[in-house]
Amino acid sequence: MSLSNRSVVVSKKEMSWSERLYLPAILGGMAITIKHLFKRKPTIKYPEEVREIAPVYRGQHVLKRDEAGAERCTACGLCAVACPAEAITMESAERKKGEENLYREEKYARIYEINMLRCIFCGLCEEACPKEAIFLTDRIVPSSFTRGAEVYGKDKLVETLEQPVDVSARQRPEVLEFKQDKKHNHNQTHLDKKAVRRSGH
Repeated sequence: MSLSNRSVVVSKKEMSWSERLYLPAILGGMAITIKHLFKRKPTIKYPEEVREIAPVYRGQHVLKRDEAGAERCTACGLCAVACPAEAITMESAERKKGEENLYREEKYARIYEINMLRCIFCGLCEEACPKEAIFLTDRIVPSSFTRGAEVYGKDKLVETLEQPVDVSARQRPEVLEFKQDKKHNHNQTHLDKKAVRRSGH
């Protein structure tokens, strides 16, 4: 009897002689296996081989510097607010006199952390940033054996002066053109501002 109290008629179908031998099923399975042996393998031998990555791929984050090498992030917190996974935390600090070459604005991120285990790589943080300080790159986030190692701080996120990360592929042509215009305060480094003060304009 079934759970609905209805009787179910079960028919017992007799197996044929060939079905009892299981040979057709075995040969059919072997044929499928042999066919796949000669197909192009979908897997690659990473890291010796690296699969081609799409231009729209969103990987490990980078905190950008400006042309003079100063950190662009002002710790405004908009990226953390926009993050649906609440993966970003930060702590701001005031820039001291003489640190203009280190931090672009008067306020900077003393601590900036991203929990890669929470991050869903949606890209909303880079869309929310008004200073073009954070971008997602084509770099793959390496795996680790501890949770603590997946919390990335500024030591892993801020690009180095020796190896700046090219993010031009993630910016529209009109944005790249706008960034070349030094008349806008948004595009001026501390060196540009010094030059403007000296000229008296």
